[in-house]
Amino acid sequence: MTKEQFLEAMNFRHACKVFDETKKISNDDLNFILEIGRKSPSSFGMEPWKFLVIQNQELKEKVKPACWNQAQITSCSDLVIVLAKIEDLKVETGIPEKRFARRPMPQEKRDFYVNLYASHLKETLSSDKNIYEWTARQTYIAAGNMMTAAAGIGIDSCPIEGFEKEKLEAILELDTTKYQVALVLPFGYRLNEQSEQLRLDFNEVVEFVK
Repeated sequence: MTKEQFLEAMNFRHACKVFDETKKISNDDLNFILEIGRKSPSSFGMEPWKFLVIQNQELKEKVKPACWNQAQITSCSDLVIVLAKIEDLKVETGIPEKRFARRPMPQEKRDFYVNLYASHLKETLSSDKNIYEWTARQTYIAAGNMMTAAAGIGIDSCPIEGFEKEKLEAILELDTTKYQVALVLPFGYRLNEQSEQLRLDFNEVVEFVK
């Protein structure tokens, strides 16, 4: 992808408010978007996310009231609920060690990384609430990449934080000791023309320190 093509994708992307319900994303394109999310970077390589893809229209209707009745929820082609992992981040589960063990290394080095992880994140790992605050931030890296990837192939999206977390988790029957909702991310094709993209001037958001 050239610089021009990447900028074109960024100019195309906007928070789509209403999707064309007659248009559906192909399995190939949807899997591409999700694969970009899967390939995204994460702190310590923990990959603290799961992407719950809702295609069932009846379930979308149930979810909608918990998302402030926003039109995107039911008009989109595919509704991705971005989940933040909780339990898998805890040292005592053995999962962090398994993540480090994916790269060949002696046990001594693996123990070093586990101890570094545990000590660096001592406060973060002290409660499910703290873990969620950390992992939810991580999911935004994947979400941003998915939205840009979608825009690059002409697919719209709209990141949604406007939802009642506990109510939505209950509807989805989530075990919140394992997963909690971080973001609601519908994908589809715009029904209306894109609104003007408004951004601060480059010099207002960028400062070079030499």
